[in-house]
Amino acid sequence: MNLTVPQLLGDRALADPDGIALIVHGSAPLTYHRWYERSLALANGLLARGVTPGDRVGLVFGAADWTDYAVAFCGVLAAGAVAVPLSDRLAPDDLRLMLVNCRATGIVHAAGLTADLTAALAVPEVGWSATVDRLSAETSYEKADLAAPEPGDLAQILYTSGTTGRPKGVSATHANLTYGCGSRRRPFAHSRHLVHAFPIGTNAGQTMLINALDARPAVVTLPRFTPGRFASLIESYRAGTVFLVPAMAIELINAGVAERHDLSSVLLLGSAAAPLPSAVAQALTRAFPSATIANYYTSTEAAPAQTIMMFDPERPGSVGRAIAGGRVRIATATGEPLARGETGEVWMRSPAVPRAYYGDPGSETFRDGWVRMGDLGYLDADGYLYLVDREGDVVKSGAFKVSTIHVEEAVHRHPAVIEAAAFGVPHPVLGTVVAVALATSEPLAPEELRIFLKDRLAPHELPAHIVTVGALPHNAGGKVDKKALRRTMGGV
Repeated sequence: MNLTVPQLLGDRALADPDGIALIVHGSAPLTYHRWYERSLALANGLLARGVTPGDRVGLVFGAADWTDYAVAFCGVLAAGAVAVPLSDRLAPDDLRLMLVNCRATGIVHAAGLTADLTAALAVPEVGWSATVDRLSAETSYEKADLAAPEPGDLAQILYTSGTTGRPKGVSATHANLTYGCGSRRRPFAHSRHLVHAFPIGTNAGQTMLINALDARPAVVTLPRFTPGRFASLIESYRAGTVFLVPAMAIELINAGVAERHDLSSVLLLGSAAAPLPSAVAQALTRAFPSATIANYYTSTEAAPAQTIMMFDPERPGSVGRAIAGGRVRIATATGEPLARGETGEVWMRSPAVPRAYYGDPGSETFRDGWVRMGDLGYLDADGYLYLVDREGDVVKSGAFKVSTIHVEEAVHRHPAVIEAAAFGVPHPVLGTVVAVALATSEPLAPEELRIFLKDRLAPHELPAHIVTVGALPHNAGGKVDKKALRRTMGGV
């Protein structure tokens, strides 16, 4: 069934007008009828501003503004335009770059942005900027002659996190965003509430927005993540489904929230955005005694294709198998398939209309419906996917290639380690050697960690440099920012 996002919202508002779609803790809930009504008013305001079908409109919002963001997103699409989600945590220069790159004609933004961010919105190439309330007030009619978009029309441009280079805009059609939606069997039917803390401007955040439109539970989030607030939110709403990133999982475990909060309502805990270390997954099973722990693997480029792995101690390093019509294969850089057990590049194929880089349809990332993930991995005999490393993160040390994921798995097994990241730093003889940055719960001497790792890693995999930090840097999507760590330790 090919749908558009406005159709999805209109159908839900008609079927369940008083149902709760979205709750930002501390704010009034958003019902489906109110979501539809406010989005239509904003679409009218956009038409009054001269927005036409296909125009790109930047959306600059933060975690406290999920309700207004949801209204703006659906309002832009109802006007036939293209939404460009942008976090208010972006650096002003990056924000300007993205707005110019997508040729945005206007910006809808949250009230109360910082002075630096407000100044960044004054991009000469962009015609106007306004808040949701201002746009909605700029029209005196209730319903304009909106040109309904088609499923194949461009709906969204989402910028990648830029962990391996300059962020690129990934374009998605309505049919891509709504793939699998509209069924009578709504997702996560075991829950009345789904709790998450994904930021706006990320693929995971956009998935939660579509869940708010299509899934059974009300989607609940909070203005700012802290372990205590997140656990309290789960407990107070008796959430049956929870989504987070590994960094948040580590914070929850380290804070001991299970000792102070009843988390037994959670039946499904999903982790996304980065591989979930097996030691962290095991700790989650103890903190959430009723939950199945699931690791989701995808990318902004490949969605909605994904693999899912229900945590299995017998397969601790796997990210699972492809689901819902998607496919995964291991291939060479030119796309030639490799046999089971062979390590190569991970490619995924979406069951929906594939995505593309905006303005770069000939990119080598997309080929014949397949998406090059930028990861190295292999498939076992049963089709389970194992990641070896990010292609750009593999440490080439002398004659050896070292997987940073493998090193991180081993380091996480030390009981004092809260979070760890492995990466390469220059070496005058070997070219590159392994460095590890750690956050720990108690002092851990480098030599003590090396002794612990001696039987778990090969000699060439042992970290040559170990540094303990208060906290590891993360990007907006929750992934460890290894570029920042390399800059910090580049001179060791």
